[in-house]
Amino acid sequence: MAASARTVTARAAQLLRTCTPKASSFTAPVARRNLTAFAPRRPAPKAQQAPKNSRFASTPSAGGSKTGLYASLIAVAGLGGGAYYLHSTGQLTEYFPFLSGLHSGSSEKKAVVKGADYKPTFEDYQEVYNEIAELLESNSDYDDGSYGPVLLRLAWHASGTYDKETKTGGSNGATMRFAPESDHGANAGLKVARDLLEPLKQKHPWISYSDLWILGGVCAIQEMQGPIIPYRPGRSDRDVAACTPDGRLPDASKNASHLRSIFGRMGFDDREIVALSGGHALGRCHTDRSGFTGPWTFSPTVLTNDFFKLLLEEKWQWKKWNGPKQYEDKTTKSLMMLPTDMDLVKDKEFRKHVERYAKDESVFFNEFRDVIVKLFELGVPFKQEERWTFKRTTD
Repeated sequence: MAASARTVTARAAQLLRTCTPKASSFTAPVARRNLTAFAPRRPAPKAQQAPKNSRFASTPSAGGSKTGLYASLIAVAGLGGGAYYLHSTGQLTEYFPFLSGLHSGSSEKKAVVKGADYKPTFEDYQEVYNEIAELLESNSDYDDGSYGPVLLRLAWHASGTYDKETKTGGSNGATMRFAPESDHGANAGLKVARDLLEPLKQKHPWISYSDLWILGGVCAIQEMQGPIIPYRPGRSDRDVAACTPDGRLPDASKNASHLRSIFGRMGFDDREIVALSGGHALGRCHTDRSGFTGPWTFSPTVLTNDFFKLLLEEKWQWKKWNGPKQYEDKTTKSLMMLPTDMDLVKDKEFRKHVERYAKDESVFFNEFRDVIVKLFELGVPFKQEERWTFKRTTD
């Protein structure tokens, strides 16, 4: 049946072409005039009125009137049936190219190509946020069933290299894409997070790696029941020449003075150092990354103030094992604390903030929100003043 339709269509097309001007002058307006040859004409002005018994304006000879009528009817039927076939198979404009111009007024919207030069809106970033959220629990076998903690660690380590004196480092650049920065000991294991976000970068080329990584951290905090984190885009990606030297991130085996040195270089005070440390409520350590092992809390995929409460309320002892020095809880021996964590309660200036956060989770959330925004924006030459807040996918 399809073959016969194509044959009839070809015949009809041939007939139509014999009635039209040469291809060089065959425009859409001309095509429309030629197509009306198959439809009844409007009456001509009286001065040029066609004979009463004539079907068309130009009267055929008496001997050929019936033959012409039958030929016209066959052509119309063939063209109609063939055109329906071609339209249903998407080949109509292949036979009649001029018809493609007849749809210029179509109400169908063309898809917007969002390339690297596209100017994104808030809705575009919310879409990427939602797609990151879908990835968080996409692999139940990874750690505690969520990629949230490792995405937050990626955002934190990308930002924590900032130096306020030299104005180098920070989240503006995403230089962890390159060695040697990707090979720094503190960044071990973060390839997991970078690889997780790579398909989204390919899908949305208009977003920089720098903005994508920070958006991943924002999404992780919010989706793990933390506070709403204001965000603004404007980070750009830089090349390997902008990689920072090793040693700019904290060494967990050190003490309070080390924390003040590392965080002071970025511009943080004691209160902000303790607030940022509250991020240890999430995730766990791995022997193949930091060398340490275990989670800090019993709910490593939910942000709470438990990190501070456990520091004060639990009894801690040195873990007996062949790894680096770390603490374990005496009760279950399943939780851990790092030497720098324990110095938060040993140092009297740090301790007073630990006590405030342990007492009131809302105080911790509010101050953590402010300091994490500060961390994520260090050294970024933003053009946009307004910060956005994204809706959680669980709301």
